[in-house]
Amino acid sequence: MKLPTVCPSCDNTLNVSQMKCPNCKTEVSGDYELPVLLKLNREEQEFILNFFLSSGSIKEMAKQAGLSYPTMRNKMDDLITKVGQLKTNL
Repeated sequence: MKLPTVCPSCDNTLNVSQMKCPNCKTEVSGDYELPVLLKLNREEQEFILNFFLSSGSIKEMAKQAGLSYPTMRNKMDDLITKVGQLKTNL
């Protein structure tokens, strides 16, 4: 099951309020903000994972996706901007 990160009612970022250990059933409750990377949508998270798995090569990512290097670079720049904005809002 995919972790919901956005409120279905108002589109605001959700916070984590409870976590449970599947082994000993210990529960931790509170109001915890999601880490920056979990605030990204699934496609953006996959982009970052693919970047990591391609050893940080935008050229390799573009090749695998069948896109031009400038197109992939633009996607990277957009994601860098978004992550920067999310970090600023912490």
